[in-house]
Amino acid sequence: MPGLKLASSSSLSGDSTAESIPKSITIPQHQIPPSTTCSLDWADLPIIDLSKADIPEFRESLAEEVCQAMESHGFFYVINHGYTAQQTRRIFDLASATFDLVNEQEKAKYTGKSESVYEGYKPRQTWQIENGVSDQIEHYNMHRFVHCKQHPAILQPHLGEIEAFAKHNHMKILFTILRLLAIGLKVPEEAFIEKHSFEAPGESSVRFMKYYPRTLDEEIKAKNVWLKGHTDIGSITILWSQPISGLQILSPDKKWRYVKHIENALVINTGDVMQMLSGGVYKPTIHRVVQPPPDQSHLERVGVFYFAMAADNVKLNLVQCNENSESPLMGDWRKERTQKYGRTALKQSTEEKDVEEDTVCGVLVKEYN
Repeated sequence: MPGLKLASSSSLSGDSTAESIPKSITIPQHQIPPSTTCSLDWADLPIIDLSKADIPEFRESLAEEVCQAMESHGFFYVINHGYTAQQTRRIFDLASATFDLVNEQEKAKYTGKSESVYEGYKPRQTWQIENGVSDQIEHYNMHRFVHCKQHPAILQPHLGEIEAFAKHNHMKILFTILRLLAIGLKVPEEAFIEKHSFEAPGESSVRFMKYYPRTLDEEIKAKNVWLKGHTDIGSITILWSQPISGLQILSPDKKWRYVKHIENALVINTGDVMQMLSGGVYKPTIHRVVQPPPDQSHLERVGVFYFAMAADNVKLNLVQCNENSESPLMGDWRKERTQKYGRTALKQSTEEKDVEEDTVCGVLVKEYN
């Protein structure tokens, strides 16, 4: 691909030479659990119909809806994003198989070794949560050019599907949202897209995740928090909605509220990079993951994400401003954030209760517990 320097797979344990594609194994259908029947405090998030972005007379009003959603919540739903319910179900089938049909020996072969980039498997108990409790989250991260790395045998016959999924997320969903955000900021429509080239070196990626239930003792020690309150390190996070509740956002009134499942919808939020590129207009919203409600707490929670980041050589300052500023490069920002997340002890804030802080590339980073 032009402009892309393919990464060596030497950072993953195992042979970096090409492997023959194994005979395709039937991927079992992921068992979709029912939504919770518990009464929860739901966040009232706006719903954006992305199909309207293709209609010129609706673009301005749709951009206004997105901007209002960013100002009021920082999160919003997207419907009519171009994937059918059947296509979405297929991606969840592949995600589930990535964990359930790969043995521990093969997982070890494809476990990421770099501390500066998410790649391959992240085992459980990698990140520290609270009071000596580590996470119970397993994930498998794939660069958007999925063929630049080797993958477990179960996935190899299906890499074309996954790469098509990555392209759809980046070029159809991400680019459309970036255009709407540019219209809202009154800059050229392509201003943000130019900084998120699909071909340029960078780490926009597909991620499959699986949250495993914890013991009662772990829940008590960690106060039922599975992933501490944080903002995302990248530009835009695209979460493909699934039924097990657990994701919460910190609302403007400082109350944690759950994000409700909508079938075949996306949950969209901006990260730290969009805050820097927009000059603080598009602020990221703090969110966390907690133990699901009682009727779902025993279930394993499978997630599908696309984490979009600017190209590594992009200066993280206000779009269309001086490129010679002291702002960090995207590549430096993501490397240091990735290296430190869950591994480096943060300092207690002297100004905010239950807030821990660190400085990354000259930028103050906070976590909320």
